[in-house]
Amino acid sequence: MESVTNANFGPLIAYLVPGATVLVGFSQFSPVLRSWFGASPADAPTIGGFLYLTVASIAVGMTVSAIRWAFVDTLHSYTGLPLPVLNFSRLGKNVAAYGLLIEIHYRHYQFYSNEFVATAIAYACYRVKLGGFWPLGWLDLAFVVLEVIFLATSRDTLHKYYLRSQQLLASDAALKPLAPAPIRRRERHPTDHENPTPGP
Repeated sequence: MESVTNANFGPLIAYLVPGATVLVGFSQFSPVLRSWFGASPADAPTIGGFLYLTVASIAVGMTVSAIRWAFVDTLHSYTGLPLPVLNFSRLGKNVAAYGLLIEIHYRHYQFYSNEFVATAIAYACYRVKLGGFWPLGWLDLAFVVLEVIFLATSRDTLHKYYLRSQQLLASDAALKPLAPAPIRRRERHPTDHENPTPGP
């Protein structure tokens, strides 16, 4: 795998890491997945196994992102973070700035929200492997605390992304108050000159 750079850091945290988190959960039921992860140096994954793990993590991460879009994005939208109205005709000279907003805010939102979903799936796999939800322990408390942090942080990063992208690409309607409707004068009827209305 290439070294981590600014060009691949965003997709790495947005898709690869959440996808790998889900695969860790599923690895409890699959010897093949466990061999891909290679928990000890003696069981280090082969080049083929590492490639499969990377591709599978990206694919699963994209699936997790779709689940996140359906549930987490909807939750944020219904609780006060609706998608802002943006005017992409302003994008021209602002392409670099908009790309920066995606990298420093939206990619991080994808990580936190996707990890929120991925951790829930991995935890469900862990509980299925144990055969139920009892007994509870420190790991369960850590799961709840981590999920709360992931959800809160995802909301914060999404808010910053929406706010700053709207500042950059706000639509004309968002920038200007609506103009008052013009007052329409009554049109004179052609026969008004024959029967003029008396003045005061």
